[in-house]
Amino acid sequence: MIVLIAAMGAVATFFSVIFVIMFIRRSQSLDVFHRLRRHVAADARVQKTGDIVLRAYKFIHRLAKPIADLDIVKKLDFLLKQAGIPLLGAEYIVAAGVCTVLGMLAVYVITFNLTVVPITGFGILLGFFLWVKILVDRRRKAFTEQLGDCLTTVANALRAGYSFQQAMDVVAKEMEPPMSTEFERVSTDVAMGVTLEDALEQMNRRVSSPDFDLVVTAVLIQREIGGNLAQILDTISYTINERIRMKREIHALTAQGRFSAWVLIILPFVVAAFCWIFNHDQMLIFVNEEIGRIALAAIIIMEIVGYIVIQRIVDIEV
Repeated sequence: MIVLIAAMGAVATFFSVIFVIMFIRRSQSLDVFHRLRRHVAADARVQKTGDIVLRAYKFIHRLAKPIADLDIVKKLDFLLKQAGIPLLGAEYIVAAGVCTVLGMLAVYVITFNLTVVPITGFGILLGFFLWVKILVDRRRKAFTEQLGDCLTTVANALRAGYSFQQAMDVVAKEMEPPMSTEFERVSTDVAMGVTLEDALEQMNRRVSSPDFDLVVTAVLIQREIGGNLAQILDTISYTINERIRMKREIHALTAQGRFSAWVLIILPFVVAAFCWIFNHDQMLIFVNEEIGRIALAAIIIMEIVGYIVIQRIVDIEV
């Protein structure tokens, strides 16, 4: 319980840092932010939040500089763009590392057990990066859900006499994030001199959606050979909406299987916690005896295998 409280404290500190920086940067375009932040430590908006935040912000930026050019950091830069987090990869690593160290120190001060400290640190650090992955998947799903309405809006704007770039501006103003944010990035890139084709390709890589890849392909072909883009987008919009409807039906039909997978994972740990409280001596067999440790390892392996098998069954490609 003490380890859990310390880990939760480190996580709370980390998300407080992330929230402050995201609050500072909320009105700035993310693509411009990622390009200019490599050369500017802080801007005038940071000063409004006070000297303490400014010093903490500069401290994180200073620690992040030596690792900014590493390949893994650049990959994390792109992953943070996909997640919609207005941070550089190096800054994210520094923030996560500092909070992890604080969590590990708290665990050691409370427990004086060096064995638990690295396990706690690894768990906290893993949780930070799993959080980014979850945000990427959630953002991609939200983007796909909005794509049908987006294409309808663009098609209607084209029929009203707008150019394709003007139609993108309409989407950026009228729709909700992440769709509006992504199209705002495209408009910003084009305004900074990037060709529309390259800006759309960069957006396609960020989103990593097969549905949007179809849209980008159709737009690029139309710009090369001509054609009625509004009609093409209407056809694609209908196809995407039907695919989304089918995915929702499959999601409802496989709900029982997915629930079974979570029960399979959670129930043994709940039973183990119950037995640990009310029958502590027998549970010590899994810790002190060799046969108990072997059985515990076999249980964990079978749990993982069972979860993977169920997920394979309910994961139906559309």
